[in-house]
Amino acid sequence: MKTKPAGSGAVRGRRKFLRYFPGGFRDVTYVDWERSYKWETHQRWEEALHRDEFRRLLEKRDYSEIAARAVRTEQRARHSMIFSFEKMALRDAVKSAAGAKVFAEGLYEFLHGPGTAEAKFGAWCEAVASLPRRQTRVLTWPLVTVWGFIAQPKEHIFLKPNVTKIAARAYGFDFRYQSKPTWATYASLLEFAATVRRDVRDLRPRDMIDLQSFIWVQGSDEYPDKR
Repeated sequence: MKTKPAGSGAVRGRRKFLRYFPGGFRDVTYVDWERSYKWETHQRWEEALHRDEFRRLLEKRDYSEIAARAVRTEQRARHSMIFSFEKMALRDAVKSAAGAKVFAEGLYEFLHGPGTAEAKFGAWCEAVASLPRRQTRVLTWPLVTVWGFIAQPKEHIFLKPNVTKIAARAYGFDFRYQSKPTWATYASLLEFAATVRRDVRDLRPRDMIDLQSFIWVQGSDEYPDKR
């Protein structure tokens, strides 16, 4: 089976990435700027809420502790992946025992429960949507995707909408985005990541951290195009 050649947008994207990071995904500057803090956050998650520990806390019905550990793990990142207003909304949502229970049980099922990826993602979105809210909504793409990305970077990817939409346009990928979190959009993002993985396979991306970082470089104003 022949591999479809990369389009012009993919070629430009690759060139842009390598202009900033000539060593690709093993470039020292890339690791320092983009990869290390995300991988360190994943390692903190593994220390705080690996599967067996997550299950143990659930069996104790210690939902507040689960929520607190999850929030704390992300907050300790050198560069936070979610906005301050999203952090505040989440903290408010899990203050109550009922909110912490919904969050903890929903997140465990998303990460470790049975079923298809589509069904689990849909159920997770429903759980987040049902969390108590004060002023700011909790059902945002960053909040829905950050925990999977932190916990399971081999499987899940993080979505920052504006940057990703810009990156997809530049890359020439038809990203089927909807502002309300849905499986259709998340599946499209996974397809985008798979396309990038194929196009840069010789650079040996390790996981979704590398793929998300590549996409980020394409769309973020932190990395302007150099003429």
